[in-house]
Amino acid sequence: MSMTSDTSDTPDKASMSPSTDKAQADATPAETRQSRYVQVIAGVVTLGALAFGYDTGVIAGALPFMTLSPGEGGLGLNAVTEGLVTAALIVGAAVGSFAAGHLSDRYGRRLSLLVLAMIFFIGALGTAFSPDIWIMVPMRFILGIGVGGASTVVPVFIAEIAPPSRRARLVTRNELMIVSGQLLAYATSAVLAHVVNDPGVWRVMLGLAAVPAVLLWLGMLFMPESPRWLAQHNREDEARAVMKKIRHNKEKREKELKSMFDDTSDGEPATWGEFREPWIRNLLLIGIGLGFVAQFSGINAFMYFTPIILQSTGLGTQAALTATIGNGVISVVATGLGLWLVSRFARRRMLITGLSGVVLAQLSLGLCLQLMPEGLIRSYMALGIILFFLFCYQSMVSTTYWLMMSELFPQRMRGMIAGIAVAVQWLFNATVAFVFPMAMAAFGSATFYIFVAINLLSLFFVIRFVPETRGKSLEKLEEHLEEELSPA
Repeated sequence: MSMTSDTSDTPDKASMSPSTDKAQADATPAETRQSRYVQVIAGVVTLGALAFGYDTGVIAGALPFMTLSPGEGGLGLNAVTEGLVTAALIVGAAVGSFAAGHLSDRYGRRLSLLVLAMIFFIGALGTAFSPDIWIMVPMRFILGIGVGGASTVVPVFIAEIAPPSRRARLVTRNELMIVSGQLLAYATSAVLAHVVNDPGVWRVMLGLAAVPAVLLWLGMLFMPESPRWLAQHNREDEARAVMKKIRHNKEKREKELKSMFDDTSDGEPATWGEFREPWIRNLLLIGIGLGFVAQFSGINAFMYFTPIILQSTGLGTQAALTATIGNGVISVVATGLGLWLVSRFARRRMLITGLSGVVLAQLSLGLCLQLMPEGLIRSYMALGIILFFLFCYQSMVSTTYWLMMSELFPQRMRGMIAGIAVAVQWLFNATVAFVFPMAMAAFGSATFYIFVAINLLSLFFVIRFVPETRGKSLEKLEEHLEEELSPA
């Protein structure tokens, strides 16, 4: 399936032309400073995504040590408690994303991120010092609240401060930081496992998650509030002051401000009664459907269980842990490519092409595990297929999913609807994480054929129901979606 460039809906055609670099080079000092300031805001905010990535990735390296008996430095985890420890964070993420979405609409994106930074810190140290499973599980749940909250608030915050022509690139940095955090977790776990001759090294792995939490909290002390959130709450002077810091062109700034103020209501928070609007309900269902597409692709079967999959092919534990670093490297490289792709191609086209690659990878992995004899060739072929899957998913499916979660929903209810949609996405994540080991035990390699069937249904959903969101300001996009999704 080809993925030809579609520039018809690009908000700023000049930004897509060969003269872009020259235009940037000719920017005035004021424009350059403001561009850098937006970059700084995005960089600080995405420390929440870095913490998100590290906390979700580190468990793959810590679990083998946590299964050791307490006398050997572990927690004595068995198959059931391994699932509890893994799933506790995911369930916490579902709660956190729902709560943070609603609270960020009421109290602001900036304050929400400051609170989430503290939750990350408490959860990281709590898991590192947990004496037993009964403390570990609630601490992982608390950490999950931070992860889920960041998954909702960070992309929304960035989308609301980004210029329309740069929104895609800036928002998808969120995903780049998530996979960078996962790579950092994989690499740190592998290095510590080799260097530290102590089975209690898993505590260091988990405790290091406190570092990005501290950096996020310190950074957010100096960051502004989202101007769109300020405008929504009738704080016009503050919104205008922030816009002066991040938009140099006065004419474009005033036009954007006018759109924000025209889109405001009475400043009261969104209510459940607003879901009576059919187009808002339809948007929520599309957001939930996209979460299903993202999670039932099978991504976290690989992110959480790649060492177990590779061990099933005959690879040793240490080799499997080291090989898992490849997951992180490919994810970072693919997401970097996704930053380029998502600013040049339509969102739907990205999803369709990425899912086609995912289907091919799942089918190939099932055949590899079913038909090839056990040995190194089988192990490395399985790893290669997993890496191909991650390349397709991270470069096209994941980057597009998180971008659409930041731009698909109306301003008044953006945090609330995004919170619900992302919360359900985390429940889908938990379902895959919980069911996958049992499915592998019951069906073996045929499990991946089940994923093939599910991903074909996801392709149909994207083709039939997902609207295109590329190339419009958030306010214009809201008008377009209301018209498109409202009953005739």
